Amino acid sequence: MKYAVIADIHANLEAFEVVLADAEANKCTHFCCLGDVVGYNANPKECLDTVRKMGMPVVKGNHDEYCSVDVALEGFNPHAAEAVNWTRSKLTEEDIQWLRELRYIRLVSSFTIVHATLDGPKRWGYVFDKLAAAASFTYQNTGVCFFGHTHVPVAFVRDSTVRGGTYSKFRVEPGKKYFVNVGSVGQPRDGNPKSAYVIYDMEESTIELRRLDYDIATAQAKIRAVGLPERLAERLALGK
Repeated sequence: MKYAVIADIHANLEAFEVVLADAEANKCTHFCCLGDVVGYNANPKECLDTVRKMGMPVVKGNHDEYCSVDVALEGFNPHAAEAVNWTRSKLTEEDIQWLRELRYIRLVSSFTIVHATLDGPKRWGYVFDKLAAAASFTYQNTGVCFFGHTHVPVAFVRDSTVRGGTYSKFRVEPGKKYFVNVGSVGQPRDGNPKSAYVIYDMEESTIELRRLDYDIATAQAKIRAVGLPERLAERLALGK
Protein backbone atom coordinates (compact mmCIF):
# COMPACT_ATOMS: atom_id res chain seq x y z
CA MET A 1 0.00 0.00 0.00
CA LYS A 2 1.07 3.53 -0.74
CA TYR A 3 -0.52 6.26 1.38
CA ALA A 4 -0.81 9.95 0.60
CA VAL A 5 -0.72 11.57 4.05
CA ILE A 6 -2.13 15.09 3.99
CA ALA A 7 -2.66 17.72 6.67
CA ASP A 8 -3.80 21.30 7.13
CA ILE A 9 -5.62 21.74 3.84
CA HIS A 10 -7.19 24.86 5.33
CA ALA A 11 -9.77 25.36 2.60
CA ASN A 12 -7.12 25.94 -0.08
CA LEU A 13 -8.71 24.22 -3.05
CA GLU A 14 -5.96 25.14 -5.53
CA ALA A 15 -3.29 23.49 -3.37
CA PHE A 16 -5.48 20.51 -2.51
CA GLU A 17 -6.24 19.69 -6.14
CA VAL A 18 -2.53 19.79 -7.06
CA VAL A 19 -1.72 17.43 -4.17
CA LEU A 20 -4.43 14.98 -5.19
CA ALA A 21 -3.21 15.00 -8.79
CA ASP A 22 0.39 14.40 -7.69
CA ALA A 23 -0.67 11.55 -5.41
CA GLU A 24 -2.54 9.93 -8.28
CA ALA A 25 0.45 10.37 -10.60
CA ASN A 26 2.62 8.65 -7.99
CA LYS A 27 0.14 5.76 -7.79
CA CYS A 28 -0.95 6.30 -4.20
CA THR A 29 -3.58 3.69 -3.36
CA HIS A 30 -4.84 5.18 -0.08
CA PHE A 31 -5.28 8.58 1.54
CA CYS A 32 -5.55 9.88 5.09
CA CYS A 33 -5.94 13.37 6.53
CA LEU A 34 -4.45 14.76 9.75
CA GLY A 35 -7.05 17.46 10.25
CA ASP A 36 -7.72 21.15 9.67
CA VAL A 37 -9.60 20.63 6.45
CA VAL A 38 -11.14 24.10 6.93
CA GLY A 39 -10.05 27.54 8.14
CA TYR A 40 -7.99 30.44 6.73
CA ASN A 41 -8.75 30.06 3.00
CA ALA A 42 -11.78 30.56 0.79
CA ASN A 43 -13.04 27.09 -0.20
CA PRO A 44 -14.00 25.25 3.02
CA LYS A 45 -17.11 23.61 1.59
CA GLU A 46 -15.40 22.36 -1.56
CA CYS A 47 -12.41 20.92 0.33
CA LEU A 48 -14.64 19.30 2.93
CA ASP A 49 -16.88 17.78 0.26
CA THR A 50 -13.84 16.27 -1.49
CA VAL A 51 -12.43 14.76 1.69
CA ARG A 52 -15.82 13.30 2.62
CA LYS A 53 -16.45 11.94 -0.88
CA MET A 54 -13.07 10.18 -0.89
CA GLY A 55 -13.93 8.44 2.38
CA MET A 56 -10.41 8.77 3.75
CA PRO A 57 -9.64 8.39 7.48
CA VAL A 58 -9.53 11.85 9.09
CA VAL A 59 -8.69 13.15 12.55
CA LYS A 60 -9.93 16.39 14.05
CA GLY A 61 -7.83 19.55 13.88
CA ASN A 62 -8.28 22.63 16.02
CA HIS A 63 -9.88 24.61 13.18
CA ASP A 64 -12.21 21.70 12.47
CA GLU A 65 -13.22 21.88 16.12
CA TYR A 66 -13.60 25.66 16.29
CA CYS A 67 -15.67 25.71 13.09
CA SER A 68 -18.04 23.03 14.40
CA VAL A 69 -18.87 24.50 17.83
CA ASP A 70 -20.60 27.77 18.59
CA VAL A 71 -18.28 29.19 21.23
CA ALA A 72 -16.56 32.54 21.67
CA LEU A 73 -13.04 32.59 20.29
CA GLU A 74 -11.44 34.32 23.26
CA GLY A 75 -7.67 34.74 23.07
CA PHE A 76 -7.72 33.59 19.45
CA ASN A 77 -5.59 35.18 16.73
CA PRO A 78 -7.96 37.83 15.27
CA HIS A 79 -7.29 36.86 11.63
CA ALA A 80 -7.87 33.18 12.39
CA ALA A 81 -11.00 34.03 14.41
CA GLU A 82 -12.42 36.02 11.51
CA ALA A 83 -11.77 33.08 9.19
CA VAL A 84 -13.43 30.66 11.64
CA ASN A 85 -16.57 32.80 11.91
CA TRP A 86 -16.73 33.19 8.13
CA THR A 87 -16.20 29.44 7.61
CA ARG A 88 -19.02 28.57 10.01
CA SER A 89 -21.41 30.51 7.78
CA LYS A 90 -20.37 28.51 4.70
CA LEU A 91 -20.89 25.00 6.08
CA THR A 92 -24.12 23.04 6.30
CA GLU A 93 -25.42 21.52 9.52
CA GLU A 94 -24.38 18.12 8.14
CA ASP A 95 -20.86 19.38 7.51
CA ILE A 96 -20.64 20.80 11.02
CA GLN A 97 -21.89 17.57 12.54
CA TRP A 98 -19.33 15.57 10.54
CA LEU A 99 -16.51 17.78 11.80
CA ARG A 100 -17.83 17.57 15.36
CA GLU A 101 -17.78 13.77 15.32
CA LEU A 102 -14.18 13.39 14.12
CA ARG A 103 -11.84 11.56 16.49
CA TYR A 104 -8.60 13.06 17.80
CA ILE A 105 -6.43 9.98 17.19
CA ARG A 106 -6.85 7.11 14.73
CA LEU A 107 -5.04 3.93 13.84
CA VAL A 108 -4.71 3.60 10.06
CA SER A 109 -3.41 0.28 8.79
CA SER A 110 -0.34 -0.12 11.06
CA PHE A 111 0.39 3.56 11.77
CA THR A 112 -1.16 6.32 13.85
CA ILE A 113 -2.48 9.74 12.84
CA VAL A 114 -3.09 12.76 15.06
CA HIS A 115 -3.38 16.47 14.40
CA ALA A 116 -1.25 17.86 17.21
CA THR A 117 0.24 15.64 19.94
CA LEU A 118 -0.32 12.15 21.32
CA ASP A 119 0.18 13.19 24.95
CA GLY A 120 -2.57 15.85 24.79
CA PRO A 121 -4.46 15.63 21.50
CA LYS A 122 -7.28 17.91 22.70
CA ARG A 123 -4.96 20.64 23.96
CA TRP A 124 -3.53 21.52 20.53
CA GLY A 125 0.10 21.73 21.62
CA TYR A 126 2.83 22.39 19.08
CA VAL A 127 5.76 20.04 18.40
CA PHE A 128 8.79 21.92 17.12
CA ASP A 129 11.59 20.29 19.10
CA LYS A 130 12.86 16.99 20.50
CA LEU A 131 11.50 17.66 24.00
CA ALA A 132 7.96 18.08 22.76
CA ALA A 133 8.32 15.06 20.47
CA ALA A 134 9.57 12.93 23.37
CA ALA A 135 6.29 13.52 25.21
CA SER A 136 4.31 12.11 22.28
CA PHE A 137 6.69 9.15 21.84
CA THR A 138 5.70 8.08 25.35
CA TYR A 139 2.15 7.50 24.08
CA GLN A 140 3.03 6.14 20.63
CA ASN A 141 2.11 2.48 20.21
CA THR A 142 3.01 2.12 16.52
CA GLY A 143 6.31 2.42 14.71
CA VAL A 144 5.11 5.45 12.75
CA CYS A 145 2.86 8.34 13.73
CA PHE A 146 2.07 11.26 11.43
CA PHE A 147 1.04 14.67 12.75
CA GLY A 148 0.44 18.22 11.52
CA HIS A 149 -0.67 21.47 13.20
CA THR A 150 2.64 23.39 12.98
CA HIS A 151 2.62 23.50 9.16
CA VAL A 152 6.37 22.77 9.30
CA PRO A 153 7.63 19.39 7.97
CA VAL A 154 10.03 17.68 10.37
CA ALA A 155 10.75 14.08 11.36
CA PHE A 156 11.63 12.87 14.84
CA VAL A 157 13.16 9.43 15.44
CA ARG A 158 13.44 7.56 18.73
CA ASP A 159 15.83 4.68 19.30
CA SER A 160 18.21 5.09 22.23
CA THR A 161 17.65 8.87 22.04
CA VAL A 162 15.29 11.26 20.31
CA ARG A 163 16.61 12.97 17.18
CA GLY A 164 14.90 15.24 14.71
CA GLY A 165 15.28 17.49 11.69
CA THR A 166 14.14 18.30 8.19
CA TYR A 167 13.82 15.52 5.64
CA SER A 168 13.08 14.74 2.02
CA LYS A 169 12.95 10.93 1.95
CA PHE A 170 14.04 8.24 4.40
CA ARG A 171 13.58 4.58 5.17
CA VAL A 172 11.60 3.36 8.17
CA GLU A 173 13.78 0.95 10.12
CA PRO A 174 12.53 -1.81 12.45
CA GLY A 175 12.94 -1.17 16.16
CA LYS A 176 12.72 2.61 15.84
CA LYS A 177 9.77 4.96 16.28
CA TYR A 178 9.01 7.85 13.97
CA PHE A 179 6.91 10.95 14.73
CA VAL A 180 6.60 12.76 11.42
CA ASN A 181 5.10 16.13 10.55
CA VAL A 182 3.92 16.08 6.93
CA GLY A 183 3.75 19.86 6.48
CA SER A 184 0.70 21.75 5.21
CA VAL A 185 -1.23 21.41 1.98
CA GLY A 186 -2.87 24.82 2.20
CA GLN A 187 -0.73 27.15 4.31
CA PRO A 188 2.98 26.19 4.57
CA ARG A 189 4.94 28.00 7.29
CA ASP A 190 8.53 26.86 6.81
CA GLY A 191 9.49 29.69 4.48
CA ASN A 192 8.67 27.60 1.41
CA PRO A 193 5.32 28.50 -0.21
CA LYS A 194 5.05 25.17 -2.02
CA SER A 195 2.28 22.85 -0.88
CA ALA A 196 3.45 19.86 1.19
CA TYR A 197 2.33 16.31 1.82
CA VAL A 198 3.92 12.89 2.39
CA ILE A 199 3.88 9.60 0.50
CA TYR A 200 4.27 6.61 2.82
CA ASP A 201 5.16 3.55 0.77
CA MET A 202 4.50 0.71 3.16
CA GLU A 203 5.94 -1.95 0.85
CA GLU A 204 9.22 -0.08 0.41
CA SER A 205 9.15 1.27 3.99
CA THR A 206 9.89 4.80 2.80
CA ILE A 207 8.51 8.20 3.77
CA GLU A 208 8.86 10.92 1.14
CA LEU A 209 8.05 14.61 1.52
CA ARG A 210 6.55 16.12 -1.62
CA ARG A 211 6.63 19.89 -2.34
CA LEU A 212 4.46 21.23 -5.14
CA ASP A 213 3.82 24.51 -6.91
CA TYR A 214 0.18 25.56 -7.13
CA ASP A 215 -1.79 28.60 -8.28
CA ILE A 216 -1.15 30.88 -5.30
CA ALA A 217 -2.47 33.97 -7.10
CA THR A 218 -5.92 32.40 -7.56
CA ALA A 219 -6.05 31.28 -3.93
CA GLN A 220 -5.11 34.81 -2.85
CA ALA A 221 -7.71 36.38 -5.15
CA LYS A 222 -10.42 34.19 -3.64
CA ILE A 223 -9.44 35.21 -0.09
CA ARG A 224 -9.69 38.88 -1.04
CA ALA A 225 -12.94 38.40 -2.96
CA VAL A 226 -14.78 36.99 0.07
CA GLY A 227 -13.43 39.69 2.39
CA LEU A 228 -11.11 37.60 4.55
CA PRO A 229 -8.09 39.41 6.08
CA GLU A 230 -5.39 40.52 3.64
CA ARG A 231 -2.75 38.90 5.86
CA LEU A 232 -4.18 35.47 5.01
CA ALA A 233 -3.65 36.13 1.31
CA GLU A 234 -0.19 37.65 1.70
CA ARG A 235 1.26 34.82 3.77
CA LEU A 236 0.59 32.20 1.08
CA ALA A 237 3.29 33.65 -1.17
CA LEU A 238 5.73 33.86 1.74
CA GLY A 239 5.25 30.38 3.17
CA LYS A 240 4.90 31.88 6.67
